[in-house]
Amino acid sequence: MIEQTNQKEVELIDLILKKKLPEHVAVIMDGNGRWAKKRGLPRISGHKSGMNTLKEIVKCSGELGIRVLTLYAFSTENWKRPRWEVDFLMRLPEEYLQKELQNLIDKNILIKAMGDLEQLPHRTQKAIKKAREDTKNNSGMILNFAFNYGSRSEILFAVKSISIEVTKGNLRPEEISEKLFEKYLYTSGLPDPDLLIRPSGELRISNFLLWQAAYTELWFTRVLWPDFKKKHFLKAIHDYQKRERRYGSIRI
Repeated sequence: MIEQTNQKEVELIDLILKKKLPEHVAVIMDGNGRWAKKRGLPRISGHKSGMNTLKEIVKCSGELGIRVLTLYAFSTENWKRPRWEVDFLMRLPEEYLQKELQNLIDKNILIKAMGDLEQLPHRTQKAIKKAREDTKNNSGMILNFAFNYGSRSEILFAVKSISIEVTKGNLRPEEISEKLFEKYLYTSGLPDPDLLIRPSGELRISNFLLWQAAYTELWFTRVLWPDFKKKHFLKAIHDYQKRERRYGSIRI
């Protein structure tokens, strides 16, 4: 049952459910620091408020019937931030999963994580591992977190892995195809994103799902992530449903 908060959202939900939903939605959770700065607050206040948005969007996605929700939580470039901020960001997955894990289990949500996870602090790795293990038998929405993720690094990882297989004689160069290459990506087994949402006013995808987003519909908004609500998420999906996806073909 979808929790409906006002008449406008009710009408929008009705319109959305009458059309094909995006199977996979990806979100770049951006603007936490700027949100805090505008209010004269420390950056960590923005990250804390962003966690409330995360909960709301996860809940809405599950209620709508989105199959995969991928969230860009921490990029390979984010290590360049001040040490205190990185340390705080590393604690957020643990805090979120400790508070929300039972609810996610009850909602039949399957937790996945992608990126160079071995470079994360041990306690962060432990929280992610527990969430994945405790939800591994769930069959509902896949909630996929990108931690220490960078698409260029991911592509290089796939190239190196394939090169090793060729060197060992397990694979011939002529056997390498797009389909095979995708098996070596972190997203192996998941559909490519249909819709990528970026709040905060930035008009780029910042090293996120470069291979997978070849034909993804992009949706940008100036709304900062802590202010991004259910109504914005619904509008993004509704706008997506009004687009014609031709994948390089022509309109007939």
